[in-house]
Amino acid sequence: MKLAFVTGTVLLFIVAVVASCQSDEQVEFNRYYSGGSVLYLAHCQNCHGEKGEGLQSLIPPLTDSVFLKQNRLSLACYLKNGLKGKITIAGREFEGEMPAAADLSPIEVAKVLTYVTNSFGNKQGLINLQQVQADLKECK
Repeated sequence: MKLAFVTGTVLLFIVAVVASCQSDEQVEFNRYYSGGSVLYLAHCQNCHGEKGEGLQSLIPPLTDSVFLKQNRLSLACYLKNGLKGKITIAGREFEGEMPAAADLSPIEVAKVLTYVTNSFGNKQGLINLQQVQADLKECK
């Protein structure tokens, strides 16, 4: 009985250690993603929805991986400076204005974008601070 308990405890410990081992890249991704989740809740969810579903024909969804991937280098600009005019997402046209999130720092923009591009059915990997800083320099 005692041997079974000790063996079970050792196996449980080994499984816990193996499961907790993550690469530096995975740790960084998790840090950005979890921080982005909090920022999304505070700054984006009210319009884009809890599940990124948008609001009918008024506010576009964040569930279209194709749009996000095709516009990846512009996403930081859209978030930081806002977006005005007509866009097509998932075959639907939206026209309006997304307000600028000028109060977000570049690292916060990176976290929100990492969260959005890896939630709601999207899987696009880390968007880090260096990428956002480079993208923001190219805003038009």
